[in-house]
Amino acid sequence: MPRAPKLGGGDVALDDAAFTAKFNGPLVHETVRAELNALRQGTSATKTRGLVSGGGSKPWRQKGTGRARAGSSRSPLWKGGGTVFGPSPRHYTFKVNRKARRAALRSALSVHADRGSLAVFDAATFDAPATRQAKQLLADWGQPLATLVLLDAEEANAGLSFRNLERVLVMPVEDAGVADVIGAASLLVSEAALGQLTARANGDKVAEEVAA
Repeated sequence: MPRAPKLGGGDVALDDAAFTAKFNGPLVHETVRAELNALRQGTSATKTRGLVSGGGSKPWRQKGTGRARAGSSRSPLWKGGGTVFGPSPRHYTFKVNRKARRAALRSALSVHADRGSLAVFDAATFDAPATRQAKQLLADWGQPLATLVLLDAEEANAGLSFRNLERVLVMPVEDAGVADVIGAASLLVSEAALGQLTARANGDKVAEEVAA
């Protein structure tokens, strides 16, 4: 059974299924791409020659002027004209199956567990926001930044303690995606958040909801 250090002393046993999975690169890549694409607004738009205002009349007669033929001043060849093959509003999202997302999360967690860049801490020690205490905790751990800190929703004081540190990202454990986990150089998880993270990776919460 894999174990992770507990900052402040001791260590914590990790779930075998969630933290010893074989790394699946293509699946992680697909899941990360899906998560990042879901953040894109897809609102970029340009006007074609039919949408640009004006240009209703022919700029000059067809023959006799010595100039090239022109049917509209809103041609893409003209300044102020329309755009050819420009972007239009679209959705970038695509679906990744639930089992695939969980497998990708297990792969990402297993990478941190294997290389020793995962640690657990007791968020209850932060009875008030204390940035200095959080900074010292990371310094004693000695892992490289950037660090992702995952917390339970009730652990507000710990979140306030870590959030102002440079190259430290704090987020609720339920909001963390595969892109966040695999993109971090080190992963720091509270004891309460570790159980939720393990349940997400193994699908325990989903199974309980279906059974209910």
